Amino acid sequence: MKVLLVNGSSHEQGCTYTALAEVAKALNANGVETEIYQLGKQQISGCKGCWACKKIKKCVMDDGVNEFVAKAAEFDGFVFGSPVYYASASGALVSFMDRVFYSGGKNLAYKPAAAVVSCRRAGASTTFDVINKYFTINNMPIVGSNYWNEIHGNTAEEAAQDEEGLQTMRILGNNMAWLLKCIEKGKEAGLEPVRERKIMTNFIR
Repeated sequence: MKVLLVNGSSHEQGCTYTALAEVAKALNANGVETEIYQLGKQQISGCKGCWACKKIKKCVMDDGVNEFVAKAAEFDGFVFGSPVYYASASGALVSFMDRVFYSGGKNLAYKPAAAVVSCRRAGASTTFDVINKYFTINNMPIVGSNYWNEIHGNTAEEAAQDEEGLQTMRILGNNMAWLLKCIEKGKEAGLEPVRERKIMTNFIR
């Protein structure tokens, strides 16, 4: 079993990374492999709404999104992490997730996912909500902890002092490992989710 953790911060080893690393540590302790994918400082364009991906089966823009979608097929679970920018997720992560889920959501569907948020003081709840909405529209079980998946600090050193936040991350990792093992056992028993073709209803007459 493998979990892909996405660092939506431009700081490679900042607060968001500190939180994700703690989740990864717990997953590893449960026998789950992990990889942290660094979004970094690369320029991620927003979705153009051109719908070309529905025809060519990939995004027309070549800035790492297609490579991530292909990589996602190999993983069993996901954690998307973001710092709080103006009470929301980082712009780069939002653009990235818009295009990943629109062009390649099938590679993530039905796999457990979690949002992780780092903030100095406030805005975590709204950021958490923004990220979770991608999972709820894509048939993905959401993994929780004993508190909302957030860590506080203005630097990685400060985040490392947030003992409650670090515990939240560890429990998140343990819960995801548990859920992944339950899903694996279910598949061994022949259990699969019931799938239906999407019905699109428009309200313009």
